[in-house]
Amino acid sequence: MPSGFFQSAWVVEDIDRAMHNWVSAGVGPFHVVRRAQVQDLRYRGEPAQVDFSVAIAQSGPMQIELIQQHDDHPSHYRDVYAPGEEGFHHVCRYTADFDADLADHAARGGIAAVTGRSGDMRFAFLDTRATLGCMTEIIEDSATMRGFFDLIARSAIDWDGIDPIREAN
Repeated sequence: MPSGFFQSAWVVEDIDRAMHNWVSAGVGPFHVVRRAQVQDLRYRGEPAQVDFSVAIAQSGPMQIELIQQHDDHPSHYRDVYAPGEEGFHHVCRYTADFDADLADHAARGGIAAVTGRSGDMRFAFLDTRATLGCMTEIIEDSATMRGFFDLIARSAIDWDGIDPIREAN
């Protein structure tokens, strides 16, 4: 399992425009999940729904994630950027012990802005803006997510610029 932060993420107003901008800078291909589905989403402890799309590409050892929220519901994205605003949002790392990491964060007075599940992987966005200047996402190691991230990393190796935006299922 990788250690340390492996992903940098931006909230964007237009995910297609943002992907094209990154591709023009030599990053790609992007794998886009439109209208991503998550389960058991809780925003600051309360059940929540957020309509969003994500696009992920690999750039060397760093994953680049772009997120577009399509609605104005309260969310960890809207905590940082109002509709019409965009910018850097979070870093991400795997966790070997999801429950212990959440408990440790809470014991230090931290807040889990969001928790949820994507398939067999639990995730949380820790509100670390006061200490790190951004949110921190922790994700539970899972074979499904690792396989998806490996596919993204492999697609970037010797990428020739062909098929820069790939729709994921």
